Amino acid sequence: MPREQYQEKLESLRDDVLYMSEVVAERLRLALDALEQQDAELGEEVITGDAEINEMYLELEQECTDLIALQQPVAGDLRFIAASFKIITDLERIADLATNLGRYAGDAEKEVFPDVDVQRIGDETLEMLDTAMDAYAESDPDTCYEVAAMDDELDALCEAASELVVRDLIKREQLDEEDDDVEETMRDVSRLLLTIRDLERVGDHAVNIAARSLYMIENNDELLY
Repeated sequence: MPREQYQEKLESLRDDVLYMSEVVAERLRLALDALEQQDAELGEEVITGDAEINEMYLELEQECTDLIALQQPVAGDLRFIAASFKIITDLERIADLATNLGRYAGDAEKEVFPDVDVQRIGDETLEMLDTAMDAYAESDPDTCYEVAAMDDELDALCEAASELVVRDLIKREQLDEEDDDVEETMRDVSRLLLTIRDLERVGDHAVNIAARSLYMIENNDELLY
């Protein structure tokens, strides 16, 4: 394959990965909207849309495999293809977490912990994902480190939210064995804690994307873990 055509295929791979990230971010935003509105129908839309993400992932996986097998890239090109493959894996897993949020959307009839700002946490994860993909798109090492710093803030938000739920539970007199609402309350608690956990995991995948981007750019594995 001529060098010019090979470079076009590399650029096409980058564009395809960036497009996948846009679709995944849109699905995550829809899932957060479904949670906020407690809209089971919107949540179902996120769940059914996951098949499209999976198909996109498989197509890009094949694209990466073909570039490695047929072109035998070395040095920077090999790191780029390998990083792209790892990044689409993280994107696919973020989409899976979005489907989890979609399933949670219709589980509760009312919000029993209004002081827990799930939307703020969700907005932080979306910003982290966007920033991580900017690092990949622009080959910007400084932006990779910015994502790692943002993750510390996200972890703190998630920890504070979980602690708030626990403290609130301790205070509630309704958690008495004779209370008919105990089981429903515990389901709501479980749903909320799972929501916080899944959003924190989205942030972890954004850090993975930044780490792979940094390795791609500078052959630097500092952020890999």
